[in-house]
Amino acid sequence: MPRKTDGIEFEVHPRPTKGDDGKPLLYVRLAKGQKKSFRDLETFCCKYRGMRTGEMQYVFNVLQEVVGMWLSEGYRVETPIGSFAPKLKLLGEHTDPKTIHGRDIRYAGLEFIPSKEFVAECGRNREGYRRRVGPVGNSQMYDAKAMEDALQRSMRLGYTTVPEFMISSKLKRDSAKRYLDSLCVGPQARLRKVRESRRWLYFPKG
Repeated sequence: MPRKTDGIEFEVHPRPTKGDDGKPLLYVRLAKGQKKSFRDLETFCCKYRGMRTGEMQYVFNVLQEVVGMWLSEGYRVETPIGSFAPKLKLLGEHTDPKTIHGRDIRYAGLEFIPSKEFVAECGRNREGYRRRVGPVGNSQMYDAKAMEDALQRSMRLGYTTVPEFMISSKLKRDSAKRYLDSLCVGPQARLRKVRESRRWLYFPKG
């Protein structure tokens, strides 16, 4: 069966918790790099929605100015895609409302509540889903042979480093360091690490 080439692309990653078989439970998230720029939006609307070049930018400029002004004055602003409102943060710990004054309040960002129509439009997925080809997050950590092969490849100079092991294992930095450090502890430790300037060198032990 040919591989699916349309639909929402997702990645599979391991969770910290494990299933009954001892392997990490999995979760999915939107694949990285899936984005559209404002230029893409403007080009599409000009080509397929009858807008003229510059109109979209003008609309957003006005929207930012007017909505920003009302939000700064404490209003909730309702739009076709949802409502915006300022978030407030109370400084310090208070139990008596009489102790709270204007100087104790700080702006803490924006709240956005999407409209039902916008949520429905965003969820109108007609093409299904497809998994990005590649390892499942850092799942190769649980493949002993894959990790052993990666470790041996990274030892080309007689030692390895976190960046070098990241390349050979395709692990993220924290996971690569955690794996190498795990080989440096216990009575059966296979590696010893030596500090050199700002990096750690991992040598075979023995």
